Amino acid sequence: MNVSCFKTVLRSELDFQGMTVKQLSVKTGISQRTLEGYLSNRGTTPTADNAVKISKVLHVSVEYLVTGKKEDSNKVLKETNTTDAISQTIRKLPIAKRELLENILSILNKYDIKKE
Repeated sequence: MNVSCFKTVLRSELDFQGMTVKQLSVKTGISQRTLEGYLSNRGTTPTADNAVKISKVLHVSVEYLVTGKKEDSNKVLKETNTTDAISQTIRKLPIAKRELLENILSILNKYDIKKE
Protein backbone atom coordinates (compact mmCIF):
# COMPACT_ATOMS: atom_id res chain seq x y z
CA MET A 1 0.00 0.00 0.00
CA ASN A 2 1.32 3.42 -0.93
CA VAL A 3 1.19 5.08 2.50
CA SER A 4 2.06 8.52 1.15
CA CYS A 5 -0.81 8.37 -1.34
CA PHE A 6 -3.24 7.06 1.31
CA LYS A 7 -2.30 9.89 3.65
CA THR A 8 -2.69 12.53 0.94
CA VAL A 9 -5.99 11.20 -0.38
CA LEU A 10 -7.42 10.73 3.12
CA ARG A 11 -6.53 14.32 4.10
CA SER A 12 -7.92 15.66 0.84
CA GLU A 13 -11.17 13.70 1.20
CA LEU A 14 -11.66 14.80 4.81
CA ASP A 15 -11.15 18.42 3.79
CA PHE A 16 -13.45 18.04 0.77
CA GLN A 17 -16.23 16.55 2.90
CA GLY A 18 -15.69 19.00 5.76
CA MET A 19 -15.13 16.15 8.18
CA THR A 20 -12.76 16.23 11.13
CA VAL A 21 -10.55 13.36 12.28
CA LYS A 22 -12.66 13.20 15.43
CA GLN A 23 -15.87 12.81 13.39
CA LEU A 24 -14.26 10.11 11.26
CA SER A 25 -13.15 8.36 14.43
CA VAL A 26 -16.68 8.32 15.83
CA LYS A 27 -18.20 7.09 12.55
CA THR A 28 -15.61 4.35 11.92
CA GLY A 29 -14.88 3.23 15.46
CA ILE A 30 -11.17 3.76 14.77
CA SER A 31 -9.38 5.69 17.48
CA GLN A 32 -8.55 9.30 16.76
CA ARG A 33 -4.91 8.58 17.58
CA THR A 34 -4.77 5.80 14.98
CA LEU A 35 -6.34 8.04 12.33
CA GLU A 36 -3.89 10.82 13.15
CA GLY A 37 -1.10 8.28 12.67
CA TYR A 38 -2.32 7.64 9.13
CA LEU A 39 -2.23 11.39 8.46
CA SER A 40 1.09 12.16 10.16
CA ASN A 41 4.51 12.51 8.57
CA ARG A 42 5.37 8.98 9.69
CA GLY A 43 2.21 7.85 7.87
CA THR A 44 1.43 4.51 9.45
CA THR A 45 -0.22 1.93 7.21
CA PRO A 46 -3.87 1.17 7.94
CA THR A 47 -5.06 -2.40 8.23
CA ALA A 48 -7.31 -3.64 5.45
CA ASP A 49 -10.25 -3.59 7.88
CA ASN A 50 -9.60 0.04 8.79
CA ALA A 51 -9.18 1.05 5.15
CA VAL A 52 -12.59 -0.52 4.41
CA LYS A 53 -14.23 1.25 7.38
CA ILE A 54 -12.82 4.59 6.27
CA SER A 55 -13.86 4.07 2.65
CA LYS A 56 -17.43 3.21 3.66
CA VAL A 57 -17.82 6.30 5.84
CA LEU A 58 -16.31 8.57 3.18
CA HIS A 59 -18.28 6.84 0.38
CA VAL A 60 -15.16 6.19 -1.70
CA SER A 61 -13.46 2.98 -2.76
CA VAL A 62 -10.47 1.53 -0.94
CA GLU A 63 -8.73 1.57 -4.31
CA TYR A 64 -9.22 5.35 -4.47
CA LEU A 65 -7.81 5.81 -0.96
CA VAL A 66 -4.76 3.72 -1.85
CA THR A 67 -4.07 4.87 -5.40
CA GLY A 68 -5.85 8.20 -5.74
CA LYS A 69 -7.55 6.89 -8.89
CA LYS A 70 -11.31 7.27 -9.06
CA GLU A 71 -13.62 4.56 -10.37
CA ASP A 72 -15.08 4.78 -13.85
CA SER A 73 -17.61 7.58 -13.39
CA ASN A 74 -20.02 6.05 -15.94
CA LYS A 75 -20.17 2.82 -13.94
CA VAL A 76 -20.77 4.71 -10.69
CA LEU A 77 -23.46 6.87 -12.33
CA LYS A 78 -25.23 3.81 -13.74
CA GLU A 79 -25.18 2.08 -10.34
CA THR A 80 -26.45 5.24 -8.64
CA ASN A 81 -29.30 5.64 -11.14
CA THR A 82 -30.28 1.99 -10.66
CA THR A 83 -30.20 2.35 -6.88
CA ASP A 84 -32.28 5.53 -7.04
CA ALA A 85 -34.88 3.85 -9.27
CA ILE A 86 -35.14 0.88 -6.91
CA SER A 87 -35.46 3.18 -3.89
CA GLN A 88 -38.24 5.17 -5.53
CA THR A 89 -40.14 2.00 -6.43
CA ILE A 90 -39.85 0.65 -2.89
CA ARG A 91 -41.02 3.96 -1.36
CA LYS A 92 -44.19 3.77 -3.49
CA LEU A 93 -45.12 0.32 -2.15
CA PRO A 94 -47.78 -0.02 0.55
CA ILE A 95 -46.34 -0.77 4.00
CA ALA A 96 -47.44 -4.43 3.92
CA LYS A 97 -45.54 -5.02 0.67
CA ARG A 98 -42.48 -3.20 2.00
CA GLU A 99 -42.49 -5.44 5.06
CA LEU A 100 -42.78 -8.50 2.83
CA LEU A 101 -39.85 -7.26 0.75
CA GLU A 102 -37.77 -6.75 3.92
CA ASN A 103 -38.52 -10.34 4.93
CA ILE A 104 -37.51 -11.64 1.51
CA LEU A 105 -34.26 -9.66 1.61
CA SER A 106 -33.56 -10.95 5.10
CA ILE A 107 -33.95 -14.52 3.85
CA LEU A 108 -31.75 -13.87 0.81
CA ASN A 109 -29.01 -12.40 3.01
CA LYS A 110 -28.77 -15.72 4.84
CA TYR A 111 -27.56 -17.47 1.68
CA ASP A 112 -24.22 -17.11 -0.05
CA ILE A 113 -25.35 -16.49 -3.61
CA LYS A 114 -22.53 -16.48 -6.15
CA LYS A 115 -22.60 -15.15 -9.70
CA GLU A 116 -22.16 -17.73 -12.38
